[in-house]
Order: sequence, then structure tokens, then C-alpha cells
Amino acid sequence: MLCRTRSLLLAGLLAPLLLSGCNNTLNPLCTSARPAPLIGSISPSTMTFAQVQQGVELVVNGSNFVSSTEVMINSTPLGASVVSSTQLKVKVSSDVISGPGQVKVMVQTPSGNTGDLGCTSGGKSSVLVLTVH
Repeated sequence: MLCRTRSLLLAGLLAPLLLSGCNNTLNPLCTSARPAPLIGSISPSTMTFAQVQQGVELVVNGSNFVSSTEVMINSTPLGASVVSSTQLKVKVSSDVISGPGQVKVMVQTPSGNTGDLGCTSGGKSSVLVLTVH
């Protein structure tokens, strides 16, 4: 009986740590979880379509960028050069921007495999708008 009571007590203590949706700070298995990226600004924020046709570099500033972080241009993922955890660079062209208008720019980091452990990992940033004339 004492053994069963200890087992139930242990299960009760471990359940919050191992169930999906737990707080990463409470789960010792979440040490490799990737943080959700945050986007703060883009540069330039306005460009001409002629520049896009030639291929132009877009700088994305924010935080929590890792090597697997991608820049999304109108929902199209582009591999980015990670300058630091706060800056990405990506080349945009007419392959992803088909003409003048408002272009949605977002950053996403894949979750990796820590989601299997009940950890929150990766995610998508908010959206900024790039104006193409």
C-alpha cells in the first residue's frame, strides 16, 4: 500500500511537468526549445518594383532568431542569412513579389522536436508591411 501511495504521489508531481502545453520553465526536458521569433523592423520598408526585379536585400531586425529561422514574404518561406540573434538578411526578387503593392513580411522558426516533450518551441512573429511602388 505504501508503495502504491508513493507511486501516485510521484505521478501527481511529475504530471504537470510532462503534459502537453506545460510551461517550459517547469519542464527540465525543454532546455533545447527554440524561442518564438519577434520582428521589430524591416529595412528598407519601401522599395520600387524595379529594385525587386533586380533582387534587393531586406534586413529584418527583431529578436530570438536562430539558424533555422526563415523570413516569410507573403507566406513564401525564404532561407535567411542569420547575422545575429537580432538580425536576418534575405534577398527578395520578383520570384516572391510579383508586382507593386503591400507585401507581408513575417519571421518563423520551426518547432524542432521538443514539441514531442510537451514544450512550446518556435513559432511565427507578427507581420510587418513592406511597400513596393
